[in-house]
Amino acid sequence: MAKEHENTKNYSIHDDRMIGEVQIADEVVAIIAGLAATEVKGVASMYGNITNELVAKLGMKNLSKGVKIQVVDGKVSVDLAINMEYGYNIPEVTSAVQERVKSAIETMTALDVEDVNIRIAGVNLEEE
Repeated sequence: MAKEHENTKNYSIHDDRMIGEVQIADEVVAIIAGLAATEVKGVASMYGNITNELVAKLGMKNLSKGVKIQVVDGKVSVDLAINMEYGYNIPEVTSAVQERVKSAIETMTALDVEDVNIRIAGVNLEEE
């Protein structure tokens, strides 16, 4: 495999001795969580993140800001810090974020999501 950064953790999701092994970097799981969270209406951005328009220009790594993941025995625990749009119902939005993040990670990686914890770090006020 290609040489990885020293601080990057990889999680094996498939190991077939005949073909090879598939590993996912922790940064990839964090990006999946960040993308899924920002797709929910009412979420302005990840905390400490730039807008989605700039992400397209600067790269995907910025989507992992505000996301902390921990994987133990194939079970993922996700901590998200998000900025909400003003006027949205926090319990409804955060419930949708939890479901979207859990579904995205489990569908794309085959890892089990144990919990998705959310911290509302800020509220975006619309400028008129």
